[in-house]
Amino acid sequence: MRINAKSVLGVALVLGCAAMAFAEEKSATPAAPAPPPISIGEKGVVLRDGKPYRAVGINYFSAFSRTIAKAEDTSYEAGLDELAKRGIPFIRFSACPFWPKEYDLYKNDPDSYFRLMDAFVKAAEQRKIGLIPSLFWYDTAVPDVVDEPRSAWGDPNSKTIAFMRKYISDVVGRYVNSPVLWAWELGNEYSLGVDLPNAAQLRPPVVPYLGSRAERGPADDLTSDMVLTACREFSDAIRKIDKVHPITTGHSLPRNAAEHLRRKDAWVQDTREELVKNLIEMTPDPINLFSIHVYPFGAEKRFNQEETSYLEVLQLCMKASEQTGKGLFVGEFGAADDEKNGGPEKAHQEFDKLLAAIEEAGVPLSALWVFDLPFQESYVNVSTTNARSWQLGELEQANQRLKEKGYQ
Repeated sequence: MRINAKSVLGVALVLGCAAMAFAEEKSATPAAPAPPPISIGEKGVVLRDGKPYRAVGINYFSAFSRTIAKAEDTSYEAGLDELAKRGIPFIRFSACPFWPKEYDLYKNDPDSYFRLMDAFVKAAEQRKIGLIPSLFWYDTAVPDVVDEPRSAWGDPNSKTIAFMRKYISDVVGRYVNSPVLWAWELGNEYSLGVDLPNAAQLRPPVVPYLGSRAERGPADDLTSDMVLTACREFSDAIRKIDKVHPITTGHSLPRNAAEHLRRKDAWVQDTREELVKNLIEMTPDPINLFSIHVYPFGAEKRFNQEETSYLEVLQLCMKASEQTGKGLFVGEFGAADDEKNGGPEKAHQEFDKLLAAIEEAGVPLSALWVFDLPFQESYVNVSTTNARSWQLGELEQANQRLKEKGYQ
């Protein structure tokens, strides 16, 4: 789910950063890493201890980022305790600042920055909670930090890519040997911002007091080729340090017209084959874990049919996984329950359908959106005390079913 930059403005929530697993000392050139907790086997099968593995985790987006604004806020400890108690094996989270201004701590006092990271990752290690860190969540943040337009992601010689490489060196080099590091992710849903015919109306907001550039223009519009360059540069930089952990993009499910838009055709619905083609081509080597985000389709039609099931779409993505030998990660799924989206009863129905389809399709890794994010309390946040707490129980039961089937 996109964290909408404009809607964040009125909320006193600092969305920021954290990186992975605890290490006693920073090392830019670490020793050879231990075998990763998960790996990708033949035909895209996710393995753990050499055996096929499947699990349902949760997004804990701000688990670490809250400490950027308030270093003494270690509320993630209670949250991780709850997830461990319920047998939820891993989290996906933002491992970087959200707004450009929030990078100041990393730039000006990296020792303090990494002390906060170390404490968070150590907490995850103590509870044996797996981590899938998203290293560059908001696609506009790093270009703003270095005063470049968003299109700089498409230039290997840009300051944006140079900053990315430096941050990867610091973070990946520091946490590569953590026993709870599962995979590395580029960022959140870069794929949804590409090739849009109405891109001029959807440019990033101008928020100078949060560190954004003073104006936006056509150079802030993204294309598939730009994001592909970012993906390749990201994964190549990681592989220089970490040869073993899976890498994923953080992309959402391709839009229903993704291939047509890429060809600059009209907004025409893609075929099933074109969905698979887009998913594969937007996940370049050495990235070896597909990422999709699946939410209720609502009025969005696919494949020129009136209704498309979650199962059909997930089976197509699993087909791509088997075909390429890359794993599949449903990095977000869930259903908003505000009145605009049909209310709690409708959300419950869609949640049940989504989780059932994930299990039936054989998706190896998936993560519910979202745990302990007060900013989204009105429509989707799941906590231990609110009306959506039942979803935690559903995840617990799903993992128990997978365990009984021999996948955990």
